[in-house]
Amino acid sequence: MDNRAKHEGTRVLIMGAAGRDFHNFNVRFRDNPDYRVMAFTAAQIPNISDRLYPASLAGSLYPHGIPIHHEQALDRLIRAHHIELVVFAYSDLSHEALMRQASRVLAAGADFSLLGPRSTMLPAKKPVVSVCATRTGAGKSPVARRIVAILQREGLRVAVVRHPMPYGDLVKQAVQRFDSLADLDAAGCTIEEREEYEPHLAQGSPVYAGVDYGRILHEVEDRADITVWDGGNNDWSFFVPDLEIVLLDPHRDGGQAFFPGEVNLLRADVVVLTKLDTATPTQVAAARRSIERLNPRTTVVETVMPLRADEAGLIPGKRILVIEDGPTLTHGGMAFGAGYLMAERHKARAIVDPRLAAVGSLNGTFQRYPHIGPVLPAMGYGPQQIRELEQTIGRVDCDLVVIATPVDLRRLIRIAQPTVRVRYDVEDHGRPTLADVLQGVIKRAKGG
Repeated sequence: MDNRAKHEGTRVLIMGAAGRDFHNFNVRFRDNPDYRVMAFTAAQIPNISDRLYPASLAGSLYPHGIPIHHEQALDRLIRAHHIELVVFAYSDLSHEALMRQASRVLAAGADFSLLGPRSTMLPAKKPVVSVCATRTGAGKSPVARRIVAILQREGLRVAVVRHPMPYGDLVKQAVQRFDSLADLDAAGCTIEEREEYEPHLAQGSPVYAGVDYGRILHEVEDRADITVWDGGNNDWSFFVPDLEIVLLDPHRDGGQAFFPGEVNLLRADVVVLTKLDTATPTQVAAARRSIERLNPRTTVVETVMPLRADEAGLIPGKRILVIEDGPTLTHGGMAFGAGYLMAERHKARAIVDPRLAAVGSLNGTFQRYPHIGPVLPAMGYGPQQIRELEQTIGRVDCDLVVIATPVDLRRLIRIAQPTVRVRYDVEDHGRPTLADVLQGVIKRAKGG
C-alpha cells in the first residue's frame, strides 16, 4: 500500500506497540501534508501486527489506512518505501536497546527521531494529575487508586484516563468509557486491560481509554472536575499535567537507565518511593541517591504496599504455583512479584516452576524473558493466549495456586486447583503524604 497518490512529503515510519505510536501519529502527522506515514511497526505485544490503522482514524490523507507490520520487517520496510524518517514511539526498554534500534535505522539510511512531551502532550482545560513511573510494575495502579480516593473525598468528580491498550478493533476502540464489569465484558477486554480497569471500576471511578486521546480528553472534560492519568509501561502522560507524579521502585533502581523512565524522573514534581516494606535498606538508599542526583528539587513521598491474602493459612507446607502480573515480569524486568513474596512469607514447602507445563505462546514468553523466576506470568492478550494460560495452569502439578494479579483470574478462566488471591494497596509511610502533595491541584480543581 502506498499513499503517494494522495500527497507528497517526508516519508515516515513509526515504530510502536499499539499505544504511543498511534497517539504520536494523531497529534503530529494526521492531516499534515508535510509528512507521508508509510507504515507502523509493532513490538512488545503479541498479535498486534498484520492489521491496519483504519482510514476513519487516519484522516483524509490516508484513504486506505496505514499498514501495521511486525518490527522484524523494519529494515526491509525502510528500503522498500524509501523511508526518510523513523519515529520511535514506545516505552520500557533500556537505553542500550533504544540505541540498538537507532543503529538499525541509521544503518538502513533513515533518520531516527523521538518526539518529546511538548510535541505530544495535549493541553487540558481542567486539572490533570499524571501517575507515571520509571519502570513497569512499580505500583502505578494502587497509587492512582489512592489518589482518586483522596480527590473523591474532596467532593471532586474524577475521571481516570488509562494509557492505551487497543489490542482489538481499532475503530471500535477509538474512544472507550467503562463504568462496570459488564462494559468490560461487552468490549471483549483482554486480561491486561481488565487488570488495569477493574480495580478503578470497583472504586466507582469511570475509566477512559482508546486510540484518539484528543476526543477522549474532550469527553472527559465535559464530565469531570479533574483527570487522573494512569500511565502504562513507563511512558509519560498524553495530557499536560498540573502535577506530575512519578513512581520509583527501589527493587529496580536501574529504572533511570530505561526509556523514558529517566525522562519521567527528571520531570517529576513528586517522586513516590514504593514498596519500602519489601525493599532492602541498600536498595532504598540507592533509590534515594538516584533522586538526589537526577532531580534534587522534587518532593519525595514514601509509601509501603502491604500484602494481604484471602485464606493465607492454606499456604504453609504446600507446593505452590504462583501467578504474577504479566507485564511486570516481561518488559517490566521483574523475576517475581507479590505472589512469590507471599508464598515465601507463609513458608510454602515449594514453589513449582511452571516452565515444563507451559503451552503455546507461554513457551515463547519464557524463552524471550529468561530472567523470569519460577512463576507464571498471567499473559492474556487475546482469547487464544487466555486459553493457553488456562491449559498451562491445569498442567502444573501443585497443591495450591497463588494468584497475585490485579484482576481475579478465577472469574475469567477455570482453575481446578485450590486458590489463594493476593492483594496489595499503597499506604503512606511518613510525611509528606499523597494527600499533602495533592492540595494545590485540589484547590485549582475547586476553582481556588
